[in-house]
Amino acid sequence: MPEGLKNILIVTKADDTKSAILGKEMTAHLSLSGIEAHCLEHSAETCRDSFQETRQYDLILILGGDGTFIAAARWLLSLGTPFMGVNLGRVGFLTQLHRDHWKAWLSSVIATGLDVAGRMTLEYEILRGDTLVRSGTAINDLVVSRGVLARLVKLGIAYDGVDLSTFRADGVIISTPTGSTAYGVSAGGPLLHADLFAYSVTPICPFLNSFKPLVVPADKECMVMIAEERGEVSLTVDGQTSHSLYFGDRLVIRRCATDLLVVNLGPTAYFEKLKKHGFLTEK
Repeated sequence: MPEGLKNILIVTKADDTKSAILGKEMTAHLSLSGIEAHCLEHSAETCRDSFQETRQYDLILILGGDGTFIAAARWLLSLGTPFMGVNLGRVGFLTQLHRDHWKAWLSSVIATGLDVAGRMTLEYEILRGDTLVRSGTAINDLVVSRGVLARLVKLGIAYDGVDLSTFRADGVIISTPTGSTAYGVSAGGPLLHADLFAYSVTPICPFLNSFKPLVVPADKECMVMIAEERGEVSLTVDGQTSHSLYFGDRLVIRRCATDLLVVNLGPTAYFEKLKKHGFLTEK
């Protein structure tokens, strides 16, 4: 067995019987192969406890859908451990491994080791005057959007200290390459290959089509400013957590120092996934 693959963390979807059963089955299988496996149900508390452990994991298996994968990866990102998702959900874009193929795949990587690729992530800060009111990390995207009323919000966009535009829209999406296949592309944004180190800035229904989607290098900061005191505005992180924004707030976005490490299934896997989900079609 390769020297590096000795300790595996299995994260199961919360309150999901099928995921829990599969986690126990995997733990038993790995034990027979001489690998120490630890299984826990996903929650903020259990992921935080794993982060605080001194134990080092060689692989994290996440059993669930893309939402479980994103949430667990965001909590456990700083461990610097490769992730592999086993798809128990509907979409399965980030969870690469089919639920029926896990045993053969594990046998293969136990014998040959892992091929790992880095995927860029984003970190953000919400600044209110001189005060930092919130910060965090995003795997997929950061979305600034209007509240419950169908009322446009006025936003300012700057990149690398240069003011780019002030416009009215339903909001704006800042996507990683990983997240570009999610909300961003639905709003007319570009597909970014997962290996790129860049991010996209996509307006949501801009008034008079006044701001076009941008792809910018990841080594510079982007800033979104709430430019008008009118209606509710919020920041949504990975479609999972939401924070209120107010007139004058600045959302500063930059590349996170820690990449998301994922198991690489080969050069064709990414494009096959795009084809499967209808992003690329053949005539």
